[in-house]
Amino acid sequence: ACPMGAWAGGSISREYFGHKKKVHSVGWNCEGGKLASGSVDQTVRVWSIDESGRASDTVLSGHTDSVDQLRWDPKQPELLGTASGDKTVRIWDARSGKCVQSIATRGENINIRWSPDGQHIAVGDKDDNISLIETRKAKFLRSIKFAQEVNEMAWDPTARLFFLTTGTGTIEVLRYAELVNSGDSTAELSLTAHTANVYCIEFNPTGEYFAAGGADALVSLWDAQELVCTRTFTRLEWPVRTLSFSHDSAFIASGSEDLVIDIAEIATGQQAHAIPTNAPQNSVAWHPKRLLLAYAGDDKDKMGQDRGILRIFGFSSA
Repeated sequence: ACPMGAWAGGSISREYFGHKKKVHSVGWNCEGGKLASGSVDQTVRVWSIDESGRASDTVLSGHTDSVDQLRWDPKQPELLGTASGDKTVRIWDARSGKCVQSIATRGENINIRWSPDGQHIAVGDKDDNISLIETRKAKFLRSIKFAQEVNEMAWDPTARLFFLTTGTGTIEVLRYAELVNSGDSTAELSLTAHTANVYCIEFNPTGEYFAAGGADALVSLWDAQELVCTRTFTRLEWPVRTLSFSHDSAFIASGSEDLVIDIAEIATGQQAHAIPTNAPQNSVAWHPKRLLLAYAGDDKDKMGQDRGILRIFGFSSA
């Protein structure tokens, strides 16, 4: 049993079934009415979820390989971007369920991020290429090959700086204008963040700070202005794969290969709650307005087959 600490929200998780294979990515749209899930089964599902947690879902089909990461347009609640191993990025209209753009890229895509204004998408592939795409016209702007392993990336709220997590434990800070205009991938600054591979990075909703998670099982919290580490969260024991800040910036959820999701209080670093899981987690995502956390991992059934399951934690009744 874990101490409840600062957690005053609901603590019941609901389960949602539909995918045929494991779910790699979950994400809420900016209004919070829709949750998308991307799976190894090559489909995307968009779940409309009411206040009580009841859901109806639609399937977005078209990718011909695993959907490894998805993110919604930060400004347009119906536009969803997906990165797939089929060497495409797709932009979907969740209202019609149709793919509105399909953009070919160099390699098998594993990471995707929208710029804060929704005008650009960055996509990372397994060969350490970052592709930059202008979203409204679906124009492929540039692909940059990095000499080291690059993982998740993020813009700061001004969109002037572009943050890239690497296999050497650093976070590279680049000027986005120079990257997109000239392909100049020289880092303005290299932050020594972790002692091993850094996998994930997220800014909090106000953009005051960001967090990174790595193979060293640590989550580091950084002041986005000063670019200094202000806190580390050390409760997990295995590589951290996924992070999310709550809408009020009070909590950070960290998912890893531990069989628990850690919910930490940002102000104190203390654990507010721990969600037990049956498998390593691939994706955690807080709702943009409520203390509801969507999560999905490598769940298997008794026969060892994938269970295409996602869950939402934070309901007060089942």
